[in-house]
Amino acid sequence: MGLVQIAQHADDLGRATAFYRDLLGAEPLATYDPPGLVFFDLGGVRLLLERGAPSALHYLGVDDLDATVERLRAAGVEVRSEPHVIFGHDDDTLGPAGTDEWMAFVVDSEGNLVGLVEQRPRS
Repeated sequence: MGLVQIAQHADDLGRATAFYRDLLGAEPLATYDPPGLVFFDLGGVRLLLERGAPSALHYLGVDDLDATVERLRAAGVEVRSEPHVIFGHDDDTLGPAGTDEWMAFVVDSEGNLVGLVEQRPRS
């Protein structure tokens, strides 16, 4: 079994589409309106933006957490939690051994919390 899709609530599909287009740096895979569905690709998993979906907390991997947070802040996105270490990877169970898991949290255009994750080599 594998993860196919994550649904995220969006009051305003146009606004949410613009937010995720900018965040992900990619165009939607497909838009069906009606009924009001927008799909993005997250590395083989679909992110569905839908008016009727509940809010979901999803975590997105980024290459440079600090730069991503600053780019979003400059665009007026609310940063709920600044970049910080969550835990270290002593083995390869949840990430590459010898790295630290850094996270920050932002609020999308629809009021949903979004986690941003970077695995950095330990200094």
